[in-house]
Amino acid sequence: MALPVLSSSAVKFRRVLAHFPQELSLAFAYGSGVFRQAGASAEQGENNMLDFVFAVDDAMTWHTTNLSKNRSHYSFLKFFGPKQITTIQKYGAGIYYNTLVPCNGRMIKYGVISTDALIEDLFHWKTLYVAGRLQKPVKILAQNENSKLQAALVSNLKSAVTAAFLMLPESFSEEDLYMQIAGLSYSGDFRMIIGEDKSKVQNIVKPNVAHFQKLYSNILQDCPQVVYKHHLGRLEASIDKSPEGQFTQLMALPKTLQQKITALVNPPGKNRDVEEILLQVAHDPDCGFVVHQGKS
Repeated sequence: MALPVLSSSAVKFRRVLAHFPQELSLAFAYGSGVFRQAGASAEQGENNMLDFVFAVDDAMTWHTTNLSKNRSHYSFLKFFGPKQITTIQKYGAGIYYNTLVPCNGRMIKYGVISTDALIEDLFHWKTLYVAGRLQKPVKILAQNENSKLQAALVSNLKSAVTAAFLMLPESFSEEDLYMQIAGLSYSGDFRMIIGEDKSKVQNIVKPNVAHFQKLYSNILQDCPQVVYKHHLGRLEASIDKSPEGQFTQLMALPKTLQQKITALVNPPGKNRDVEEILLQVAHDPDCGFVVHQGKS
């Protein structure tokens, strides 16, 4: 089955990538310029800004070369040089964006993140900024053979499934699962709110279920808690909501989310270890809501 990536995308993306230094550990395109969203016409998708993320092993060397090739992409910070740009990149989510860049007749924006910062976010959800994007379908344009990065990419997807299982009821549909995963990096719970966030998540998932299936099928097929009938495109789930089952899932969550959950539950002045607190959460009837609060 052909997946509905917007037309002529492969050539279009290769042409954009050719403008940049090629020392990339990972490059991907994402967003409405890549995958059609509900309510948007094909023409709108083709005219939307193209969004990219470039992961690089040596940010200062990459920015040095890129300043030489594409100086006009940078704001006034170009006058401070690559060292200052690299320092600024380390703040917040660890990513530096150049925006509103004309390229091959389209407007693009691209973020640069160090490979180490990306791996940290994928394994531990330190900010969930780039990890959250990679929990949804993206168009991978370049990837080197960094085994730690590959393991981190898989770990991020497994963590997304685990967190979604904790927040979903015992039985749910495949679309429910992808809605919950797509909502992980947005504020609010799609089951509890109406408005922009819910619509945004629905618009991402509904036209792109086939892309989510491609992204998560291997993980779901290996998951003992679901029967994933890939040839029928159907998922039958029965999640273990016993305290023991939830404790196992809580212990498998990324470190930063575990820390946020324990901070919510552990009263000030009580010095308890993470395992003890997560065991308490596992016995809480509102375990899923506590996890939701932790990721918000």
